[in-house]
Amino acid sequence: MRWNFHSKPNPSAVRHLMDVLHIDERVAHLLVQRGITTYEEAKAFFRPTLNDLHNPYLMKDMEQAVFRIEQAMNNRENILVFGDYDVDGTTAVSLMASYLRSFYPYVATYIPDRYAEGYGISYQGIDFAEDNGMTLIIALDCGIKSIDHVNYAKAKGIDFIICDHHRPGDTLPDAVAVLDPKRDDCSYPYDELCGCGVGFKLIQALSERRGQTILDLIPYLDLVATAIAADIVPITGENRVLAKFGLQVINENPRPGIKALLTQVKKSELTITDVVFIIAPRINAAGRIQHGNAAVSLLTEMNLEQAVQFAADIEQHNKDRRELDKTITEEALRQIQDLNETERFTTVVYQEDWHKGVIGIVASRLTETYYRPTIVFTKSGDKLAASARSVKDFDLYEALEACSEHLIQFGGHKYAAGMTLYEENYPAFKAAFEEVVKKTIDPNLLIPEIAVDAEIQFSDITPKLMRLLKQFEPYGPGNMTPTFLAKNLYDTGYGKRIGSDESHLKLNLKQGTSETIGAVGFGLGDKVTLIENRQKIDAVFCLDENEFNGSVTLQLRLKDLRNHHD
Repeated sequence: MRWNFHSKPNPSAVRHLMDVLHIDERVAHLLVQRGITTYEEAKAFFRPTLNDLHNPYLMKDMEQAVFRIEQAMNNRENILVFGDYDVDGTTAVSLMASYLRSFYPYVATYIPDRYAEGYGISYQGIDFAEDNGMTLIIALDCGIKSIDHVNYAKAKGIDFIICDHHRPGDTLPDAVAVLDPKRDDCSYPYDELCGCGVGFKLIQALSERRGQTILDLIPYLDLVATAIAADIVPITGENRVLAKFGLQVINENPRPGIKALLTQVKKSELTITDVVFIIAPRINAAGRIQHGNAAVSLLTEMNLEQAVQFAADIEQHNKDRRELDKTITEEALRQIQDLNETERFTTVVYQEDWHKGVIGIVASRLTETYYRPTIVFTKSGDKLAASARSVKDFDLYEALEACSEHLIQFGGHKYAAGMTLYEENYPAFKAAFEEVVKKTIDPNLLIPEIAVDAEIQFSDITPKLMRLLKQFEPYGPGNMTPTFLAKNLYDTGYGKRIGSDESHLKLNLKQGTSETIGAVGFGLGDKVTLIENRQKIDAVFCLDENEFNGSVTLQLRLKDLRNHHD
């Protein structure tokens, strides 16, 4: 692991916040690192309110979108709500459909089949709309590059409203309205919304015309918060407001579908991290194993008893997904060993019977063992299809572009991508990708990095500091949980490996004459030798609370350990 310190914030900005907020230096330091330098910015950060949300009509084409939906309702047209099969897409479809159905009956939903139709707007979906007399399609979390599809629909007398958050190409689709804050000609103040977030801005605009206030839309925020968490967008600005209030809905009064997913969860209060690891994978599993329609049925169901049945089915899909993911990961790791490819700059693996729905997860898993750009291929019809994942700061998309002569098509971004190729081109592509990465990657990027916010003394770790850090929540990209470094520590002699496979570490650490602080390090079991005989160590960690038998104590969630050197 590389331990990299964030650059030190401007001292005068830190002092200013200390004075105006009456906080200590460590907290001011963390705020300035997050770009917060004034009292007003700190107030918006610590006390976000729904009034901080921007006027939805600041988004380009919003007037046209609202006008067309109102026109459809006045003419009693059938409306189709179309969205991608992942969490952002299915929550966005559920949001839009459940809001429209609350006052208008002629609304249907459509999620494309992951395997038969693939990502984005599909010709099958447009044909479905035509066959069922639908004259308006609202597309969510996709469509920004669907120029041919929108023209195809237009020729059939079907209009499109597109709500997307991906970067547009040079030409926009010829839709009635294209809502995307990343449009060059859109001056909306915040461009990091997810697809469901853009959908929320549309229902916010519709609600204003119907005399509703933002308070009427609070029940929909559980869906928005789930999408924000799952899509790994920055939890800054407007996303921070939506995530914070959406989490409150999840914890206090979630819709029946989300409530049903949480029946087995013992935690009293969920965080964004819990949403990422508990709610999102289950919603995603429907589209990976069965069909994204199952997720929409769950999230739009208002009867709890029926929702519990849907959730049980989805739980089974998630169990199947986990077993597939584990089996395929083991097979892929064995393939890397058998082919003597452990020392390469890339991982590229292929087996024809691997399940297409989990190869993206497997690619992420493989980077946990071999930290390098990774591509997992499987057979898809008469071609091979793949999911790719990168490592921090390496542009995967550029590397694929350099090998594109071997590919049929590819798409994605810096850190994740998908592609197809003909099976006979697989060996040539694999060799070319290895060569491109070998030539272009900085070797340091092949060592995982831990970004450290600040050094801290054990004497500074107090309940008061923890209370302040809790006010930094919700955490996520753009506002990650603070990571601290503490030096010259030793274990009091009770440190040991834990877990069924002894892969984790449990310690009781001291620094000088400080109080002992408990620490747990997941996946750090092999580091147990560092703490023998009270050897001095340095540690990087996040602060955590450990609840046991009704009492709460502070503990360190260790990220890494190393020998201490004076």
